[in-house]
Amino acid sequence: MRRRSGGRASRVPGALLAAALLAALLAGCGTDGYVPAGPFRPLPEGAPPEVGPPSSSAPVPSPGDPAEPGSGQEAGDPNVVASGLSVPTGLVMLADGSAIVGERDTGRLLQVFPDRSPARELMTVPGIDPAGDGGLLGLALSPTHLEDGLLYAYVSTATDNRVVRFPIGGTPNPVFTGIPRGEVHNGGGLLFAPDGSLLVGTGDAGDPALAVDPASLAGKVLRIDVFGGSVGPGPVYSRGYRDVTALCQGAEETFYATDDALDGPDELNALAEGADHAGRTPGPVAEILDEEGGLGGCAAAGRTVFLGALAGERVHVLTLDAAGGVSGDPEELLGGQYGRLRTVVLDAQGALWVTTSNRDGIGTPDEDDDKVLRILPPSARGDSPL
Repeated sequence: MRRRSGGRASRVPGALLAAALLAALLAGCGTDGYVPAGPFRPLPEGAPPEVGPPSSSAPVPSPGDPAEPGSGQEAGDPNVVASGLSVPTGLVMLADGSAIVGERDTGRLLQVFPDRSPARELMTVPGIDPAGDGGLLGLALSPTHLEDGLLYAYVSTATDNRVVRFPIGGTPNPVFTGIPRGEVHNGGGLLFAPDGSLLVGTGDAGDPALAVDPASLAGKVLRIDVFGGSVGPGPVYSRGYRDVTALCQGAEETFYATDDALDGPDELNALAEGADHAGRTPGPVAEILDEEGGLGGCAAAGRTVFLGALAGERVHVLTLDAAGGVSGDPEELLGGQYGRLRTVVLDAQGALWVTTSNRDGIGTPDEDDDKVLRILPPSARGDSPL
């Protein structure tokens, strides 16, 4: 088990407990075992154009075939629901309580289960170019996923970053293309708004000038419809970002974006249409010091926001006041225990799903890295989630 030298012990914040208990009450009673709420049934969408040539000659596996990765049950850690993965980045929850996770470098999609059953390999998204920090960088479920079975992915190709959609086992259909691609700062945040528009977080592709250029798609939060059009006068919703790695929705339809910097503090920003965050109008909700940052994930429950930190090897837990500012000192969860932490997602039971990113060329992986974690709420097992 990892421990950071000189680091303080992980603490379970009261805000986390309150948020988890609230989510559990809203979701109703249940067990912590995997009880499907309905069948997982991908639907075909025909044969739209491919994203690009596959990055390897390996055949695409058939949906449902067992995956090579092991499970947390084998490792004996109750927090681990899947292990043996390679840089799991995007993660979305399904209606049946399981999740789909995507690997950044390989483009593989796997279904993982809360009862720690072995992961199932579903497909490999073709055309992924993982050079630099590119690859499969984000996932989102279609708002009508139960009817159409579609997933949306933010991916890097050899020439651009783009949003694609597809059913499991189907060919990716480009939705929005031409986002600048670089060796660093390729973005990847995806989030559907309640009105059905898709928010897309991009990076500056290593060129800060692009972030403030209103004609560029780099360093922006875009707002598009699912057919690739724009919402409003154009796709740019806000600008001035370095690398929008994650997006999440908090209380009262407030949207947040993580902004990961190469140097200097990372930021959590509240989204506002027309905002220029390079000019700090408005200023960030919170700044995370560089050595504690590397923000790669964002989840929110009411006024509690959870941020996955790669360099910081922890989940930052922020409690916001009614005005949207941080109330009290930020707390931490899982500090130093599992290495570099990236994606964070809350499920219907209030449990926090977290992916590790120790095989990204920067971390120091354990033998069974990378992992998907599920931290149970206290109400589900009668004690602290750690």
